[in-house]
Amino acid sequence: MRFGAKPLRSVADCVGRTPLFKLSKLTKGLKGIEVYAKLEFLNPGGSVKDRAGLMMVQQGLASGQFHQGKTLIDATSGNTGIAFSWLGASMGFAVELVMPRNVSVARKRITRAFGATLTFSDPLEGTDGAIVEARRRAEAEPNRYFYADQYSNPGNPLAHYMTTGPEILEQTHGRMTHFVAGLGTTGTLMGCSRRFKEHDAKIQVVAVEPAEALHGLEGLKHMPSSLVPAIYEPARHDDKIRVTTDEGWDMTDALLEHEGLAVGHSSGAAMVGAMKVARALHAEKREGVIVTVFCDRADRYFEAERT
Repeated sequence: MRFGAKPLRSVADCVGRTPLFKLSKLTKGLKGIEVYAKLEFLNPGGSVKDRAGLMMVQQGLASGQFHQGKTLIDATSGNTGIAFSWLGASMGFAVELVMPRNVSVARKRITRAFGATLTFSDPLEGTDGAIVEARRRAEAEPNRYFYADQYSNPGNPLAHYMTTGPEILEQTHGRMTHFVAGLGTTGTLMGCSRRFKEHDAKIQVVAVEPAEALHGLEGLKHMPSSLVPAIYEPARHDDKIRVTTDEGWDMTDALLEHEGLAVGHSSGAAMVGAMKVARALHAEKREGVIVTVFCDRADRYFEAERT
């Protein structure tokens, strides 16, 4: 449990049990449709990646692949890097991150504040370039590094199968009809989908990805033009919605103005997807309980501007 009678022993004990928020203003007029967001920015590191980061570290330690003296290394666009950074500070291990040079200044400052060492890859290559460099470093010095490899590590989707999925089912009392989430590492969608389909095969799982190869929805992947994560299984989602950068940014602004939620642009894109599902159900005069995921908060985006 997140809270209890006894004091918590570690910041890691704060991961999970995030609230489910009912969107009311942006969904006004959609009779019979309920739209909820899992507020993952309330994790201690400010994002959904805290769940996967913790699981990958715990599994690495349990297997012996990660031990005292090794440095955790991984590629990141920011959020998983922040998760690894605060976990390293809390649990006492060194962290080295490879990230595109054009990630927000805020993300660079946050990870450095926790003591992580940063290496920057070509911004034009996006997260794919960071993955290639992290992999190269880990293979060159296997005794030095524990390569977390969030894009291939089964602990990533497992974290959501074990925690996020069951929490959502409990919080919706098993009434959810649709789950909508963005594709980045794909861990959230893969793990939750597996859990939901085991509960009720009728639950529709909808993936959201950027409409453009060169996009401004940081944290999400345009799969046709990217290195596809090894953990990604297309068969685990029933449909896919493509969202433009402008749609995602505009929805992020709307969530702040109308719902009082300061979230990142991937959350805006996820909400665009959820609203498209909601409007389609409404047009067909069908009812639905739609859940999406708000991955992170807006503070790490404040220094980025739309061009």
